[in-house]
Amino acid sequence: MQPLILHPDRLFPADAQTRSIARDLYRSVRDLPIISPHGHTDPAWFATNAPFTDATSLLLVPDHYLLRMLYSQGIALDDLGVRRKGQPSSADPRAAWRLFAANYHLFRGTPSRLWLDWVFAEAFGLEVRLEAGTADLYFDSINAKLQQDDFRPRALFERFNIEAIATTESPLDTLAHHQAIRDSGWTGRVITAYRPDPVIDPEFEGFRDNLARFSDLSGKDAFSYDGYLAAHRNRRAFFARMGATSTDHGHPTAQTADLSLADARALFARVTGEHVSPADAELFRAHMLTVMAQMSIEDGLVMQIHPGSYRNHNPWLFETFGRDKGADIPMQTGYVEQLAPLLARYGNEAGLTIILFTLDETSYSRELAPLAGHYPALRIGPPWWFHDSPEGMRRFREQMTETAGFYNTVGFNDDTRAFLSIPARHDVARRMDCAFLARLVAEHRLEDSEAAELAADLAYNLAKKAYKL
Repeated sequence: MQPLILHPDRLFPADAQTRSIARDLYRSVRDLPIISPHGHTDPAWFATNAPFTDATSLLLVPDHYLLRMLYSQGIALDDLGVRRKGQPSSADPRAAWRLFAANYHLFRGTPSRLWLDWVFAEAFGLEVRLEAGTADLYFDSINAKLQQDDFRPRALFERFNIEAIATTESPLDTLAHHQAIRDSGWTGRVITAYRPDPVIDPEFEGFRDNLARFSDLSGKDAFSYDGYLAAHRNRRAFFARMGATSTDHGHPTAQTADLSLADARALFARVTGEHVSPADAELFRAHMLTVMAQMSIEDGLVMQIHPGSYRNHNPWLFETFGRDKGADIPMQTGYVEQLAPLLARYGNEAGLTIILFTLDETSYSRELAPLAGHYPALRIGPPWWFHDSPEGMRRFREQMTETAGFYNTVGFNDDTRAFLSIPARHDVARRMDCAFLARLVAEHRLEDSEAAELAADLAYNLAKKAYKL
């Protein structure tokens, strides 16, 4: 068995002088509280505080980063414990974990390896590497600890020093789990975020049924355009009362539009009909981004836009297993022309915050940095999804900073379903930011005191300010 070692200088520069500066900066921010302003953890965990079941259901099955790599090597999702639509899993959790362990070498060099090794060593105290020969040791050790009170969700939340975490729910969610958290008297701050894709995207599965549910929950007629807008305002207000400070929009593109009221009503009539053209669906999504910006000016919710993912690229996988199983692929995304209608209308509003994300790194220095370096309403979100990695973070800072600066970005955002990986992800981000700042200090482009302030801002202050937490 090989030892599992987390080197204290991991991700720091190889040059000794610069590494020393990075170490000092990292020590100053290592223990700051975690602000997790956008993610996909399950609020039921914190509402019920029930023990997690086992290593496979907690660490393997929900993690699409792991599933996509294993699937790419010909490993069946059924054998990993992933349920087919409408069916229980037939896989034995221990057998699924053994299969994962035997293929853990596939993750060498990936951020998943960094995150998981941190979880294994720091959260569970394991001292040997995960491999075929240690699979049962891991499975039994993790399962035993998950039955202890200090491994329940709320205890881990407190142990990880999480100050605030935002989950993400659609307008069709009653937020019953969030209400249960409030009623429990537990003081951990778990808030929601308004993700209206199921009732904004005419191509979302069950769109018309979703509008019927939207009508029921809001008490508004969501099948008329005016009632539909009123339903959004109603549900946004409810989410805000339940702690939401932000909205989130996962559109295929960054396209926006600013239609007249007459044109918007006519378009809405078409997209709520039996047959919707792709062009109308895209125009409606584009128009609704501008409408959502207007509503954010009214109610103060921060607006996030996550475009550029070709969702469910593998149709068989989607039909068999559903969403979020690792088959979403980044696309080329334009921002300058596509955001122009929204920015012409609201880009100069200093009271509006729109946080832009991208899966297209070619847009960093060409489009996103110049846009955020000009418009008061714009901020740039951190490297996301495929680029939430050490090299992705490095490229982001190198291409963004000279034009947008540090203060038109919003710190780090883990955006994950994998609860136990949250501190590992923040640790990677803090190390990489300290490494970048250390280089600027070593090159005499920043003073030591400025770098120390920036390290704290990037690790904690910027996210807290941008998301109004």
